[in-house]
Amino acid sequence: MSRLFIYLLVFAFTVIGCKQQPKQATVIKKNTSPVDWRSGQEYYLKYISKVIASLEELSKMPVTGKETEQAFAKTRVSFKKAEPFASYLNPKVGHRANGPALPIVTDDSQKVLLPFGLQKIEESIYEGNEEEDRYREEIKLTIGLLKNLERNIREHELTPQRFFIATHQQLMRIISLSITGFDTPVSQLGLDETIVSLESLKEVYEITIGKLIQSKSSSLDSIFGNNINRAVDFIASNKNFETFDRYSFIRNYMNPITRNWVEIRKTADIWEPVNNKPFNFDAPTFFEEDAFNVEFFIPPVNRNANEKKIALGKKLFFEPKLSQSGNMACVSCHDPGKAWADGLVLNTDNQGKKLKRNTPTLINSAFQQSFFWDGRSPNLLDQITMVFTNKEEFDSSVHQFSTEILSDTTYIALFKEAYGGVSKTNTEIIRAISSYISTLNAFNSKFDRNMRGEENTFTEEEKLGMNLFMGKGLCATCHFIPLTNGTVPPFFTEHEKEVVGVPETMANKELDDDLGYYWRHGQKLEVHKGMFKTPTVRNAEVTAPYMHNGVYANLDQVMDFYNKGGGGGMGFDLDYQTLPFDELNLTDLELKALVTFVKTLTDTNVGEYKCGGI
Repeated sequence: MSRLFIYLLVFAFTVIGCKQQPKQATVIKKNTSPVDWRSGQEYYLKYISKVIASLEELSKMPVTGKETEQAFAKTRVSFKKAEPFASYLNPKVGHRANGPALPIVTDDSQKVLLPFGLQKIEESIYEGNEEEDRYREEIKLTIGLLKNLERNIREHELTPQRFFIATHQQLMRIISLSITGFDTPVSQLGLDETIVSLESLKEVYEITIGKLIQSKSSSLDSIFGNNINRAVDFIASNKNFETFDRYSFIRNYMNPITRNWVEIRKTADIWEPVNNKPFNFDAPTFFEEDAFNVEFFIPPVNRNANEKKIALGKKLFFEPKLSQSGNMACVSCHDPGKAWADGLVLNTDNQGKKLKRNTPTLINSAFQQSFFWDGRSPNLLDQITMVFTNKEEFDSSVHQFSTEILSDTTYIALFKEAYGGVSKTNTEIIRAISSYISTLNAFNSKFDRNMRGEENTFTEEEKLGMNLFMGKGLCATCHFIPLTNGTVPPFFTEHEKEVVGVPETMANKELDDDLGYYWRHGQKLEVHKGMFKTPTVRNAEVTAPYMHNGVYANLDQVMDFYNKGGGGGMGFDLDYQTLPFDELNLTDLELKALVTFVKTLTDTNVGEYKCGGI
């Protein structure tokens, strides 16, 4: 791989960044608002410039050593202060600058590039296994990304919309990325950086809208400041990554801050929330039943479905006449009585033969950006279309309407009410089914109710399990809180896929031969071999068996697999496993607590159905 090619990649990120936001200014504009937004912009610009300067100094230091580690930690402090606005303006470059230390695959040229960015620099410094020349290269390439972010901040003024959305995103980062170790997996600086993020929020608030809020509600201003101080003090009292109480921190310290933030935005009355982001900006916490905006995740062509379309979709979901054989419907694999899965290792095709993969639940499936275990569909419409055209499933043409269903004359009225008449293709059938599935959402589990503070019923074992899930067990670095699936916060535009080394049988002797996402580039990129989409953990209690091949019958077996370090820990040859190869070294007590916590995520009450076990 040539150095020139890597530089071209950085240039590509720069071009993408420029296209994402219209150019508004080449210098910081004179402030004309009653709120001093210019000071906020200067704050972010100051600290992104400090990151660049710190990295330049770091490039002159030894690769490893205490002094280097201290300099790196200082660099990350500056980045965290600039991150909200920098990453808001350019999500792709911001995520690359602080994303996982994994190989980079370019879709256009199908090249696999060595990783770079702050997390890769961290790995090189703290693990000490990188060649010095490559380490210097990592820093140089990362500086290129950061200069792109610096230019974005300089050329785009801070506005109410940008400020409130960027802050909302940063609050999400705290609970889903910082305190879980996702941001700093090797150095475990996440708790220190959470303090930085909170104190930075307070600083920017004070130099921008603080005076406006003081004039309108001095009590709100005071409460907000006190709550940030309380949260900071709580972290400072125990910054041990493995024992930090994330349950109490989110419930008793972060949630008051997010509630305050919603009130601050409403009190300021200078920006009305938009509907093209993943959040419901009026939700007081990230754990409300309506905390996420489902319309954001739905393809534009199918948004804002009315009750008529949903009712039609519901009836079609149970309709076997949609399939060529007349014996297969959506419900054949997604049974509402079995948590919208099927309870089988593998279901059967239209000929009664075993299908290739285990059936996932449909509950909360709308909040994904990737469908099927191998990620071959980017959205729910495409996923349903593939079921229609699959020779082993519906085996029906999308372009030819399934007229057999009209033997039930109620369909004629339903189609007329939903779409003005009966279509000549299956397109509207697929859209209606998608609209119905997008309503099968549930965020009222014991976990959610406790996080919202509606009840205080978590046992000590459940608290331990949650803290392990978000800490030592590393579960939440792939199954992001609060959705617990692989849709990556805070932008929720991409879905993580992982190589974990799932075995062929529960004896754990041989690697499963299913290649997963390896299809993506014509089975040319080894980095994708055996890669699968990260599913949700919600309702896992009632959706056994587990993994893409249904190899594990219960959650104890799943936890044991990860505790051993996945397939790599079991000795399978996996050059690109995305899990740590080392064992987690969780005790039997801790493994049991993890299972107990996962059961608090059970909530299968969707629509009129109340699902039981399997």
